[in-house]
Amino acid sequence: MKKLNILVAVLGLLVFFAGRPAGSGYEVGDEVKDFKLKSVDGKMVSMSDYKNAKGFIVVFDCNTCPYSKAYLKRIKALNAKYEDKGYPVIAINSNDPKKSPGDTYDEMVKYAKKNDYQHPYLYDADQSVAARFGATNTPHVYVLKKDDGALMVNYIGAIDNNSRDADAADKKYVEDAVDALLSGSKPGVTKTKAIGCSIKWKST
Repeated sequence: MKKLNILVAVLGLLVFFAGRPAGSGYEVGDEVKDFKLKSVDGKMVSMSDYKNAKGFIVVFDCNTCPYSKAYLKRIKALNAKYEDKGYPVIAINSNDPKKSPGDTYDEMVKYAKKNDYQHPYLYDADQSVAARFGATNTPHVYVLKKDDGALMVNYIGAIDNNSRDADAADKKYVEDAVDALLSGSKPGVTKTKAIGCSIKWKST
């Protein structure tokens, strides 16, 4: 019976990790490699394009996840609040459109237009950027700070502590992290659990 329980546990783990890329991704304190991805306006975008940026709020996002939809206004508000202060939002959709047909590039274009995106919305077609970051959910946020030309991870996780109701959130992790960096301090909270739908990885 003990051997059977162990076998069941192992099989459960295999199912859980099926389709997920190997590697744990970035951790707080790691340097981030730049990327170049296609935006919904047809242009290729990389972080190096933002010469005056002090850092970035990178959000792994999508069109279809109920959590992403619940956070849509908050993601737009983060860009409105911090873009001019040097921390623009860059949203990235890494879902496999074969598994999530509502997340094709064409659907991203429509969704961004419908919701009047003022921040870039990029298509991670081969999922390499999500894998490199270690993103697992939508939304999943990485706050990056420029440090002597390098982009360093200062916060990873959720936007706040209430995925259902923005007004009920009493811990605003991303805002607190960016405010701390703008004041010359380190974020008090550097990592939280990202709550949302799992990224739809390509079958291997």
